[in-house]
Amino acid sequence: MKRSTIKISPAIIWSSSILLGLLSSVPQLAARHFNLAEAAVNAGITAAFALLMWYFNIFVLLRRPRKQQLSYTALFSSLAFGLVIMLGLAYIQQLILSHIEFGPTMLMVEVRGILINLVFYMFLHLLQQNHENQQVSMELDQVKNDNLSAQYELLKQQVNPHFLFNSLNTLKAMVETGDQETIRFIIKLSDFYRYTLESRKHDLIHVREEMDILNAYLFLQKARFDEGFVFKSSLTERSMKTLIPPFTLQLLVENCLKHNIVSQEKPLHIHLYEEEDYLVLQNPVQPKRQQDNSLGVGLENIRLRYGHLMNKEVEVLNDRQTFTIKLPFIHEYHHR
Repeated sequence: MKRSTIKISPAIIWSSSILLGLLSSVPQLAARHFNLAEAAVNAGITAAFALLMWYFNIFVLLRRPRKQQLSYTALFSSLAFGLVIMLGLAYIQQLILSHIEFGPTMLMVEVRGILINLVFYMFLHLLQQNHENQQVSMELDQVKNDNLSAQYELLKQQVNPHFLFNSLNTLKAMVETGDQETIRFIIKLSDFYRYTLESRKHDLIHVREEMDILNAYLFLQKARFDEGFVFKSSLTERSMKTLIPPFTLQLLVENCLKHNIVSQEKPLHIHLYEEEDYLVLQNPVQPKRQQDNSLGVGLENIRLRYGHLMNKEVEVLNDRQTFTIKLPFIHEYHHR
């Protein structure tokens, strides 16, 4: 990334230089014998020095490579340059005001020059350091956002390969037994993967569209498990108009079927309903004796996707009797 540098307004440089020149003549105003010409020359010399050191220090800092620590080499170079410039300006002042003794004047202007130069350099260094810290922070934020976006795109692409494998096995069995639902199963399987291709293009879809995906998935699973599970939806029109990351409900139902006993002797009851500003999916806990290995497409997938899209978190409640997942509503005007 191209390095960005600080920018100081010329108005600030010139006005501050003139102000320093005027301030340097304030002690002369309190003197018993005020000399206007002497005060004016002194103010002009100081202002000219301040102006030169402004631009010299900016030039030095612009050429310095990005780093956080103070560069003593650059500082000493700036002070040495300032001493030479102030020596020259003091000599000019001596030529203009020949009645002033050069020795005491020289000492006074050199000390003043060192102080002015040191203040300018440290001010610009701190300003540049703060600017570079902000640049680094922005670059880190950009890298973080790019990383999150890449992770999110990867999450959107994930569909459990076991589902396809099981669906094809189910289809094979249906064809071998001459099941009359075979054609409908093929159509639903085609619909499901069509939804997959279409929904991957979007970060969010309406819950109504998500229910189309889920219904196609449930039909395919019914062909496999028959009466082994019962799904009930109590969603209203209000919740149907909200938004949801594609395949969220499908992944949650898949998670239920993966980790619980699904049998005709002990059907798994899955209930989808709304509660305040949440979509709630609930099922009794019927753990299998031997759990399937997770492929990372279940609950953690959902949490990451919601974390990427909004500040609210997915709530998970498990009292070992009932497993409940609460998905916060995403309204269209809240989507960023």
